[in-house]
Amino acid sequence: MKQRNAVTLMLALGTVLGLAGCHNDPDEMPAPVDTVPAGTPLTVDIPANFPQMPIPEDNPFTEEGVELGRFLFYDERLSGNNTMSCASCHSPEAAFTDDGNQFSTGIDGIVGTRNSMALINLAWDTRYFWDGRVLTLEDQILRPVMDPIEMHETWPNAVAEIQAHAAYPPMFESAFGTSTVDSVLVAKAIAQFLRTMISGNSRFDKFQRGEGLLTVDEQLGLQLWQLEGGDPALGLGGQFGADCFHCHPTAGGRLTDGQLHNNGLDAEFTDLGAGGVTGLAEDMGRFKTPTLRNIALTAPYMHDGRFQTLEEVVEHYNSGGQQSPTVDPFMKFGQGGLELTPEKKQQLIAFLNTLTDMDFVNNPAFQDPGEP
Repeated sequence: MKQRNAVTLMLALGTVLGLAGCHNDPDEMPAPVDTVPAGTPLTVDIPANFPQMPIPEDNPFTEEGVELGRFLFYDERLSGNNTMSCASCHSPEAAFTDDGNQFSTGIDGIVGTRNSMALINLAWDTRYFWDGRVLTLEDQILRPVMDPIEMHETWPNAVAEIQAHAAYPPMFESAFGTSTVDSVLVAKAIAQFLRTMISGNSRFDKFQRGEGLLTVDEQLGLQLWQLEGGDPALGLGGQFGADCFHCHPTAGGRLTDGQLHNNGLDAEFTDLGAGGVTGLAEDMGRFKTPTLRNIALTAPYMHDGRFQTLEEVVEHYNSGGQQSPTVDPFMKFGQGGLELTPEKKQQLIAFLNTLTDMDFVNNPAFQDPGEP
């Protein structure tokens, strides 16, 4: 029997991680709403190799809240012309990304500038969007609806359409104790649904829990993952490894440190990343570290989707990347790269493929429930 840590969850999360990253005036953001959660508390199993889930006190998980959030996640009424939902850019068929597209296209045919991030284990994140400008999932959910490049709608209009649908007011009553639809409650409900989207049953998870084995090449790839990169002869602590563990630790099950890094993609920046938000020189070219869960299913890669294959990604790191004032010290540009042999590159990719979790991708609880 699998060992799992059960927690009674009382919370809610978010949705679309954005085409280009919203450009809203903060004054347009909906004001917080004080509500007392109604409904039936929901108990969710957390995989044994994961930490406890942080739960916002003002948005506890309930069965009714999660159900409402699932309908809203797939509802096209949230867009200006009723053609786009959150799932339009995060479809289950594409492991909750945008079906192989480098950039997503909004309702007006405008193409964004950043790749659509996968929706996986968001409950443990502490910042959202590629530039990390939002610190809660609930806040993140509010923004794509208003973004002129994305769903291009106003929240008053979206709320009016949801309110006018006969099925929704009773669902809000059950979930939040009020039949009055509000944008903040929409965000809370979608957040609850997204927090249930836990991926923790890949072959690597089973290996960590002692429930299965990895092949020799997969284990060698994991070993490379955990070793420092660089030539030991340089006296800089190199171990001829792949140096992945700094930003993508395997402990805790997330496969990301959730922090902002400049991973050496460019010597000069056309997208400033976090620097475009903070204006700080030290943030230029820094982007959020994505999870590597289901990485074999979520091409293309990087914030701008520049790499189509895992082989290209591995070779980027093997080369040491591009030098710039903010490049992360874990990049090995100054040491001539990682110097991985072709055999080691394939072992690393073999390990990356163990992170695929088809139980998560095909989970019926995450699929389109149809019309409410």
